[in-house]
Amino acid sequence: MEPDILTTSQAAKLLGISVRTAQLLVESGSLTSWKTPGGHRRVSRADVVALMKQTNPAVAAASAVVVVLAPPARLPLYERLLSSAAECSADLHSEALSASFAVGARLPAAVVVDLSEDNAERRGFLSNLTANPAVGPARIIVVGGPVMREADAIRGPARIDSPQDLPEALRKILVDAPELAPTGIPAGFPVPANEGQRLIALERTGLVDTAPEETFDRLTWLASQNLGMPVSLMTLLTPTRQWFKSRQGLGMSETPRSWAFCNETILQRGVFSVENLAIDKRYASNPAVAGDPHFRFYAGAPVLDRNGFPLGSICVIDYEPRKLSSEQTQTLSALAALASDEVRLRVADRELRWALTELGRTRKH
Repeated sequence: MEPDILTTSQAAKLLGISVRTAQLLVESGSLTSWKTPGGHRRVSRADVVALMKQTNPAVAAASAVVVVLAPPARLPLYERLLSSAAECSADLHSEALSASFAVGARLPAAVVVDLSEDNAERRGFLSNLTANPAVGPARIIVVGGPVMREADAIRGPARIDSPQDLPEALRKILVDAPELAPTGIPAGFPVPANEGQRLIALERTGLVDTAPEETFDRLTWLASQNLGMPVSLMTLLTPTRQWFKSRQGLGMSETPRSWAFCNETILQRGVFSVENLAIDKRYASNPAVAGDPHFRFYAGAPVLDRNGFPLGSICVIDYEPRKLSSEQTQTLSALAALASDEVRLRVADRELRWALTELGRTRKH
């Protein structure tokens, strides 16, 4: 007979997720648990089965995507402001129809509607959005437009005066809930305010500590060859490690997280580069700069999952100071986008296999 009481490891196996993801489900309250007199976590098999029927916890996720609907002339401003927002990935639109498709395709963390100009299409989009219960937990932010009445401000969208106020407004929305705030991360490097959600997204990919794969190795090889760099990597950032899913020109398979130049890369959505690490106060004392292997140049672009969370980067490193050309910057960004697409395909494939397994289990009963 199958046990009615499960350990966290047994629950993780039943759910098809990692033990760490199961622990996060427990900590967030999604899976009820209790402690034995000896201090060990236990969960009910009935609760695990109920959670499995609701959704696949391995793929259920928050989002870091922010859909923006704005006048065409203001889209470059939003792109600039949000490219440096650590907690989100912007999906920009000038037409209500394409914005509607974006919202429906994958429920975003927030939807931003710019009403600085009186535009019937955008006002109609906002009206439909606020009336649609399917939007669910996605937050709605209105930029400009008429000042809302007090009652509307309480039950309706949030309002800010200008696009410049948007990054801070989004940070407050996207910050980790207390129960998801990660613990055990060493001090000394920056992390996004939604780091706990980002780490769940990383766990969900199932990529950390897996064998090398030709798909990703091709991308790092292309980065090294096309950019003329001796070192190229695909990095994944765990709470304590920078682990290399693929590497060219470097013997080590990981470093402490505190060594990772990619800590800065995941705080933005463009290419992050440092022309001379030795004279940059953020990195001059980094062990990989001050000592062997004496790195001097770094450039990286974030690898994103389908919910907009940065998992790590595709990056290149040199032993001499350098500067990327605009064409090289575009190349690096394109390779990171290809890596992101591949990660999303992996997760989608696993979802399909999970759904087929669930279908088979249902038919047996």
